[in-house]
Amino acid sequence: MLEWYVVVPICLLTGALIGYVGGILGIGGGLLAIPLLGLVAGMDQQEAQGTALVMVLPAVLVTVRKYNQNAKIDLGAAAAGALAAIAFTWLGARLALGMDPHLMRRIYAMFVLFIAVFYMYQSLRGTRAGSRLPARRSTQEFHKGWFALVGVGAGLIGGFFGVGGSVMAVPVLTTVFRLSQTGAQALALTMIIPGTTVALLTYTAHGQADWLIGLPLALGSIFMVPYGVKLAYALPEPRLKLIFACLLLVIMILLLIKA
Repeated sequence: MLEWYVVVPICLLTGALIGYVGGILGIGGGLLAIPLLGLVAGMDQQEAQGTALVMVLPAVLVTVRKYNQNAKIDLGAAAAGALAAIAFTWLGARLALGMDPHLMRRIYAMFVLFIAVFYMYQSLRGTRAGSRLPARRSTQEFHKGWFALVGVGAGLIGGFFGVGGSVMAVPVLTTVFRLSQTGAQALALTMIIPGTTVALLTYTAHGQADWLIGLPLALGSIFMVPYGVKLAYALPEPRLKLIFACLLLVIMILLLIKA
């Protein structure tokens, strides 16, 4: 076991890298942090998820603020999704805490693989189709109840996997609701803030969150998130989706190595 004065600087640097990537892709960095905590720190899946939540919550808050500065987020749509997500986040967390850690890691890997393949398909389709893709739409065109349904799915997945609610919500918002990639990322992250808080409290109450590692990860992440968000708005959308897909494939490989 390394001493705290060695662990903290390593976590600060790692958190900075994760925060930068999370800012670009609108995922809060948790998808990358979980396999790293399992692979490098030797944590069980549930402890890795709980510790990642310590980092994710403040990073999501900073990311949402930066996204909102670039384009105003529809707070009504976000609130509808957030309210629906809260109870289902708690339910998902309770289910996860009762499962075998090795089974949890395999299920998580398959979830990541599915999302990666979906984004790979979307990025290639966007590159080939170009102007033939349907026009983008606004959140104002939809009843708030539809965003509540998205919140139910995001909350259940976010609670079960510790993170991932926004990863599920973003492809739904881009394909079904036809929002832009950055707009979907901003809205999805805003939706999951209350649910992420519930998940963090639930994992912590069951002793499945290492705050000594999570807090320096969070500090490093917060510092670099704004730079990642800035790059996200500069990248072409198909390229952003392709980067997202490739990152998820790497994450899945890391998870399967640990499993």
